[in-house]
Amino acid sequence: SGGLKSKGHPIGATGVGQIVEVFEQLTGQSGERTVNDAKIGLTQNFGATGASCAVHIFQSV
Repeated sequence: SGGLKSKGHPIGATGVGQIVEVFEQLTGQSGERTVNDAKIGLTQNFGATGASCAVHIFQSV
């Protein structure tokens, strides 16, 4: 996909872009980018100078 920079690095929506990518990977909807047999996905993001941090772990069911 080119990563977040190819999406224009949408600052406040960066985490949403990461979550959408993980969701598409885990549900087999990511086309040529699909990681075969993906079962777990992780996103990590921080804002400002690290004042706010978030980690999300997803699992396909």
